Amino acid sequence: MTNQPNIKDGANYAPVGQSVKVVESNQFYFSVAYLDHGHIYGQCNGLLQAGATLKYVYDTDPKRLAAFCEKYPQAQVAESFEQILSDQDTQLVASAAIPNLRADVGIQVMQAGKDYFTDKSPFTTLAQLETVKQVVEQTQRIYAVYYAERLHNEAAWRAGELIQAGKIGKVIQVINLAPHRLAKANRPDWFFDKNAYGGILTDIGSHQVEQFLTYAGETQATINFARVRNANNPDKPGLEDFGEISMTGANGCSFYTRVDWFTPEGQATWGDGRSFIVGTEGTIEIRKYMDVARQAPVSKIFLVNQQHEQEIDCFGQSDFPYFGALILDCINRTEQAMKQSHTFKAAELSMLAQKIADEKRA
Repeated sequence: MTNQPNIKDGANYAPVGQSVKVVESNQFYFSVAYLDHGHIYGQCNGLLQAGATLKYVYDTDPKRLAAFCEKYPQAQVAESFEQILSDQDTQLVASAAIPNLRADVGIQVMQAGKDYFTDKSPFTTLAQLETVKQVVEQTQRIYAVYYAERLHNEAAWRAGELIQAGKIGKVIQVINLAPHRLAKANRPDWFFDKNAYGGILTDIGSHQVEQFLTYAGETQATINFARVRNANNPDKPGLEDFGEISMTGANGCSFYTRVDWFTPEGQATWGDGRSFIVGTEGTIEIRKYMDVARQAPVSKIFLVNQQHEQEIDCFGQSDFPYFGALILDCINRTEQAMKQSHTFKAAELSMLAQKIADEKRA
């Protein structure tokens, strides 16, 4: 059964689900560097449950390091990042650095001959993306991204399987609503520095664009409009607390997302994430984290098609296949977990939307 800790705290939300091991102990090693965001715990949980062995951890903050080692006592503390880069056992480096530093960390990892698994957003500028593309081409290493809202959520993952199976026909629209709890007092300084986090569409928006591309089977899209604002946090002028994007996919699928930092304190979870997917033969609603005023945490799908209407309880029912597939990709040099082009396109479109929004705001 899935254990979902920290359901009120999105910054440290780390799903722990059942999983299928793809490797035995000491067959695939990963190390961890830079613990700036709590998502690193979700990244580690997924890899460990798929059979990976954690070797080293490195961070510059003693408190973060101590907390990580308490959670994962098997981790050896590295004296430097270079110790991880030169380690012969480590095949993959997982990281949740400050967003504007993630690309550089990944470049160092790949140039050291290792694969890289970063928290989202993977970049904060289009220039970083172009540089990383070149390094991926040169090194033939994997630059993987923890797009957790689909990869580490039971209903979001199951919805993709249902769509692939043709349960709602051809997808013609995807709507994603992604409210998050701000928890302003608990956030580090970089969280409010736009140069550090890249903007709300670059950050939270990258999750949503990735889901759109997946559910719609799209590889490209045109941005119709994009908007950001600071609606209610004048004391933090670098924060964007509201954003929205509209896109049209190359195949004609419509996409809209709203992202924000306005989850009320009275809500049971850190965010009432929803997706609404319209197909030619049916519809899907995904309630990712809660069922308001009824149950939390949950992970549910509401499916309606030509045969029936159905409520599907997904909570605790997924083995989160992405992590095992990523491990096997690292071993076999394949692209089964996620195509590199898809990983990059989700980030590119979210940053292009951010650029449009920034220009309008300016």
